[in-house]
Amino acid sequence: MDLNLRKAILSNISTNDQSQLEATIVDAIQNGEEKMLPGLGVLFELIWQQSDQTMKQDMVESLESGVKQATTSS
Repeated sequence: MDLNLRKAILSNISTNDQSQLEATIVDAIQNGEEKMLPGLGVLFELIWQQSDQTMKQDMVESLESGVKQATTSS
Protein backbone atom coordinates (compact mmCIF):
# COMPACT_ATOMS: atom_id res chain seq x y z
CA MET A 1 0.00 0.00 0.00
CA ASP A 2 1.42 3.37 -1.04
CA LEU A 3 0.39 5.96 1.58
CA ASN A 4 1.62 9.49 1.12
CA LEU A 5 0.92 11.08 4.47
CA ARG A 6 1.87 14.58 3.31
CA LYS A 7 -0.61 14.46 0.42
CA ALA A 8 -3.35 13.06 2.67
CA ILE A 9 -2.86 15.85 5.20
CA LEU A 10 -2.84 18.53 2.50
CA SER A 11 -5.99 17.03 0.98
CA ASN A 12 -7.73 17.13 4.37
CA ILE A 13 -7.02 20.85 4.85
CA SER A 14 -7.17 22.02 1.24
CA THR A 15 -10.50 23.81 1.64
CA ASN A 16 -9.90 25.20 5.12
CA ASP A 17 -9.99 28.94 5.66
CA GLN A 18 -7.72 30.82 8.07
CA SER A 19 -9.93 30.29 11.11
CA GLN A 20 -10.17 26.56 10.42
CA LEU A 21 -6.41 26.29 9.98
CA GLU A 22 -5.86 28.12 13.25
CA ALA A 23 -8.37 25.88 15.02
CA THR A 24 -6.55 22.83 13.67
CA ILE A 25 -3.23 24.08 15.04
CA VAL A 26 -4.65 25.09 18.43
CA ASP A 27 -6.52 21.80 18.78
CA ALA A 28 -3.45 19.75 17.91
CA ILE A 29 -1.31 21.60 20.44
CA GLN A 30 -3.90 21.61 23.24
CA ASN A 31 -4.66 17.91 22.86
CA GLY A 32 -0.97 17.03 22.81
CA GLU A 33 -1.62 13.79 20.97
CA GLU A 34 1.36 12.22 19.23
CA LYS A 35 -0.76 11.36 16.20
CA MET A 36 -1.15 15.09 15.46
CA LEU A 37 2.60 15.71 15.09
CA PRO A 38 2.87 14.71 11.41
CA GLY A 39 0.09 17.16 10.52
CA LEU A 40 1.78 19.97 12.41
CA GLY A 41 5.00 19.09 10.62
CA VAL A 42 3.32 19.44 7.23
CA LEU A 43 1.82 22.79 8.27
CA PHE A 44 5.22 23.99 9.47
CA GLU A 45 6.77 22.89 6.19
CA LEU A 46 4.24 25.04 4.30
CA ILE A 47 4.96 28.04 6.52
CA TRP A 48 8.70 27.57 6.10
CA GLN A 49 8.44 27.37 2.32
CA GLN A 50 6.41 30.59 2.19
CA SER A 51 8.76 32.55 4.47
CA ASP A 52 11.60 34.85 3.54
CA GLN A 53 15.01 34.57 5.20
CA THR A 54 14.16 37.08 7.94
CA MET A 55 11.00 35.20 8.88
CA LYS A 56 12.91 31.92 8.89
CA GLN A 57 15.53 33.40 11.22
CA ASP A 58 12.75 34.65 13.54
CA MET A 59 11.20 31.18 13.59
CA VAL A 60 14.52 29.53 14.37
CA GLU A 61 15.14 32.00 17.21
CA SER A 62 11.64 31.36 18.59
CA LEU A 63 12.19 27.63 18.29
CA GLU A 64 15.51 27.84 20.12
CA SER A 65 13.90 29.84 22.91
CA GLY A 66 10.98 27.43 23.15
CA VAL A 67 13.26 24.41 23.28
CA LYS A 68 15.31 25.98 26.06
CA GLN A 69 12.17 26.81 28.06
CA ALA A 70 10.70 23.36 27.55
CA THR A 71 13.86 21.58 28.61
CA THR A 72 14.45 23.72 31.70
CA SER A 73 10.86 23.56 32.95
CA SER A 74 10.57 19.77 32.85
